[in-house]
Amino acid sequence: MGFARTCSVALVGVEGVVVEVQADLEPGVAAFTLVGLPDKSLTESKDRVRAAVVNSGAAWPQKKLTVGLSPASVPKSGSGFDLAVAAAVLGAAERIDPRVLADIVMIGELGLDGRVRPVRGILPAVLAAADAGYEQVVVPECAAAEASLVPGVSVLGVRSLRQLIAVLADEPVPDEEPDGLGRPDPLLAGLRMPGTGAATGMHSMGAAHYDPVHDLADVAGQHAARTAAEIAAAGGHHLFLEGPPGAGKTMLAERMPAILPRLSRQDSLEVTAVHSVAGLLPPGKPLIDVAPYCAPHHSATMQALVGGGPHMARPGAVSLSHRGILFLDETPEFSGQALDALRQPLESGYVVIARSAGVVRFPARFQMVLAANPCPCGRYSQKEDLCDCPSTSIRRYQARISGPLLDRVDLRVTVDRVTREELSMYGARGETTATVVDRVRAARERAAARLADTPWRTNSEVPGRELRSRWHAVRGAMDEAERSLERGALTARGIDRVLRVAWTVADLKGHDRPDDTDVLLALQLRTGVSRGAPMTLGALV
Repeated sequence: MGFARTCSVALVGVEGVVVEVQADLEPGVAAFTLVGLPDKSLTESKDRVRAAVVNSGAAWPQKKLTVGLSPASVPKSGSGFDLAVAAAVLGAAERIDPRVLADIVMIGELGLDGRVRPVRGILPAVLAAADAGYEQVVVPECAAAEASLVPGVSVLGVRSLRQLIAVLADEPVPDEEPDGLGRPDPLLAGLRMPGTGAATGMHSMGAAHYDPVHDLADVAGQHAARTAAEIAAAGGHHLFLEGPPGAGKTMLAERMPAILPRLSRQDSLEVTAVHSVAGLLPPGKPLIDVAPYCAPHHSATMQALVGGGPHMARPGAVSLSHRGILFLDETPEFSGQALDALRQPLESGYVVIARSAGVVRFPARFQMVLAANPCPCGRYSQKEDLCDCPSTSIRRYQARISGPLLDRVDLRVTVDRVTREELSMYGARGETTATVVDRVRAARERAAARLADTPWRTNSEVPGRELRSRWHAVRGAMDEAERSLERGALTARGIDRVLRVAWTVADLKGHDRPDDTDVLLALQLRTGVSRGAPMTLGALV
C-alpha cells in the first residue's frame, strides 16, 4: 500500500482554487480510478499519464490505483492536472519520495512521450498558489517566464516528465530537445536551477514600446475628434465617433492605446491573467504592460463580446480589453442583443457568466470607442446634400444603437469629411502621440492625487453623488448644464457625466476646479451641440 499527494490548481474564470491531488495504491486488480468532479478532458488524463510514465522509463504500478482531487465539490477541467497526477502516482509507487511532493504545486499537460506541454492560465494559477501560501511551483519550461511574474514563488520549468523525476529524485537531469510548442524566454536562458536543465528566476520587463507607425500626427484635420480622444484617454471616458467612411475614425481608435499611461504592476497582472486564461499571450512577452486593444468584427456574437462557452465560460472581448480599449467599428451593424449586453459591464466593471459547470467572473474595466456612419450609404451630412437614403432609413439605421447604451457614452463627436486642404497640409499636421501622452499622463497624475484616499483612480469612475457633494465646479459653471437637464436635453446620468468630463478637461488644462469653459466643452462633447467652446486643447495648456 502506498500513498502520496501533491497539488495543482483549478481555474474558475481568472480565479484559482488549489487542489490537492492524492494517489492511493492498494493490492488488487490493476485499475485506475479518477474521482473529484473531473470533466471529460481531465478524465482522459488517465491514458495520457499512463503512457507518459511508461515512456519516461518508469514502471507503471500494477495495483488498484485511486487518484482523488480535493476539494471534491469544485468542478475541475482541462489537462493542466496531468503533471500533478503523474507525480502523485510515482510518489505512491515510491519512485519519488512522497515527502518531496507535498508542498509543490504542479501545472502542465503531458504528451504521450512524457513531454510537458503548456496550458492556459499559468499566471492566475500561480497567483492562486501564492495566495494559498505555496512557495514552489513546477510548470512547462516555455511558461516559466509567465509563472515567475508572481513574487515570492520559486519556479521550476521542465521540458519532460523525465526531467522532473530526475530533479525530485536527485538524479542526473537528462537533456531534452524543445518540442516547438513554446520557446523559452531568452532572458531565462542563463537562469537555471543547480544541477538541472530547467529555467527559473524572476523576469523583469523593459520599457513599453509604442509602434511609431501609429502616430496621432498621421490623422489629418479632425481637431474636435482628436480633442475628444485625448479627453477620453485622460479621464477613462467612453467615446462615440460618427462620420463618413474614410474620415479617420478607425485611425483615431487605433492610436488611443498609445496615449494611455502604461499599466501599473497590479493592472498588468490582471490583464495578463485574462489573456493567459484565453490563451492569447503574445509570444515572448509574458507580461502585458501596455493598454490592450480589442476590435471585434461586427458579426461577433454576444458570447464573443461578453464571454461564454458551452461548458466553462471563456473571456470575451470586454475582458480581453480590460484596462484598455474596446473598439466597435460599424457599431450599428452589431446585433442589438450583443450591444445591449455591454451595458452591465460598462457600469460594474466586470462580467458574471453562469453555466452548468459553475459561475465565473471576469474583469471588464474597459474604455469603449464606438464608430458609426451617419446613414447606410455613409454620406449623410447636414452641411452637404450627398445622401440618397430615405429619412426613414436614416432614422432606422441610427436607432440600431439604443438610447440606454448611448447614455453611458460621455463623449460624442461628429467626424467631418477630410478636406483637400487638410490632406495637402503636410507641414501643419496635428500634435504627435509623444506630445499628447505627456498631457494625458499629467492629467492622470492630478486626478490620482485628488482621488488618493478614495477607491477610484480616474474621473470616469467617480459616482455622481460623490461629484456633487465633494468636488464642485466653480460657482455658476454648471448653470447651462442644469438648464439642459430642465429642458430634457440631459438625463440625471448625463449631467453627472458632464461634470466628470469637465473635471478631466480641468486636469488637462491644470485648473484646480472646472470653470465655465471646461463645462461648456464637456457639455458640447456630450450633446453634440456647438456652444462656442474651443476644441483644441493644445492651444490652451
